[in-house]
Amino acid sequence: MKRWFYFNCAAAAALTLSTAAIADTVLMSSEWGAKACEAWNAEPVLTSELVESGWITNDKDRGQKLLHVYRTDCAESPRVELRIAPKDDKAMCVYGGAVENEPDLDVDYIMHAKTKRWAEMGNGKYGPMWAMMTFRLKFSGPKMEAMNNMGPFKKFLLLVGQVPASFDACP
Repeated sequence: MKRWFYFNCAAAAALTLSTAAIADTVLMSSEWGAKACEAWNAEPVLTSELVESGWITNDKDRGQKLLHVYRTDCAESPRVELRIAPKDDKAMCVYGGAVENEPDLDVDYIMHAKTKRWAEMGNGKYGPMWAMMTFRLKFSGPKMEAMNNMGPFKKFLLLVGQVPASFDACP
């Protein structure tokens, strides 16, 4: 009986610590960027279809594409950079975190929205086409390229809902 009690106490403590760690990861923080990078690499639509469509090779011979994302209502917060590069015939996220590179909007992307809108897109309430048409998602970069990759673009927006994070505070 005592073992069961101690096991349950240990499990509850571990769950509490795990939940606290999730709450400590703030949406669009550098830490969130690293986790979003891991989530990107686990998503076959992103890693495969962006190679098949040629998206990954439109990089001005730099060997990478950049995505900068941020929350519009967190004006003083830094942007997050996801760096995507071809690796093993896949479009892999090789870096997620604080911005380290200046994007070239001929080939790279900057996306921002209010926190509420990121949450809606991350929960699949609407996709990228609706988000852009209604200006809920502000977007800079090669628009025709994005339009030709709506499936992967939608999967990217869904990552926001899949990476555990707190939406309550700004990074």
